[in-house]
Amino acid sequence: MSKNLKLIFLGAPGAGKGTQADVISEKYGIPTISTGAMIREAIKNQTEMGLAAKAYSDRGDLVPDEVVINIIKERLAQDDCKNGFILDGFPRTVPQAEALDKMGVEISLVLSLEVEDSKIVERMSGRRVCPKCSASYHTAYLPSADGVHCDKCGEELIIRRDDAPEVVVSRLFVYHEQTEPLKEFYGKKGILKLVMGQEEVADTTALTIAAIEESLAE
Repeated sequence: MSKNLKLIFLGAPGAGKGTQADVISEKYGIPTISTGAMIREAIKNQTEMGLAAKAYSDRGDLVPDEVVINIIKERLAQDDCKNGFILDGFPRTVPQAEALDKMGVEISLVLSLEVEDSKIVERMSGRRVCPKCSASYHTAYLPSADGVHCDKCGEELIIRRDDAPEVVVSRLFVYHEQTEPLKEFYGKKGILKLVMGQEEVADTTALTIAAIEESLAE
């Protein structure tokens, strides 16, 4: 069923794309490709691309298209993507979506997680991430076992700089201005489905799976 299931997750920062992508990845046996995690890893390791991206990321701005597109192109060529994948954090602009089309990538379904801005600011303030394996948690919605350390590798969790309220507001502005137009772009292609974010993660997951199953049945 998961063969060639090529998904894109849209949604504002903090809408829960990463959490849902992890569940869908496991359920359908396809890899999640998170540009955010890839960029943060490059920044941590101070690679050439990471240093170039750091100034943009620190301000809450988007990393330039040419940098992100090159990362994605290399990643999609790997063997684990041959039966499908989930793109989390790409494309973020219409030009990136057009570049994806030019690469010959046929997307099966685009899921947009809909959450109000005020709720996102509240969510982000409670987010915690693992600096070692990039696992994501939340103090209220998805806490680790002890609330301090990563369940996967035991590293002490941290608050990312771009989860600070003032940066979140900046990122939301960028999302609405530059990324939200993708809903119209993919809506015209007939492959967009909206998923309304719920208070409980499991409820959002149920709606997400239902949208995918509906698409598979069409």
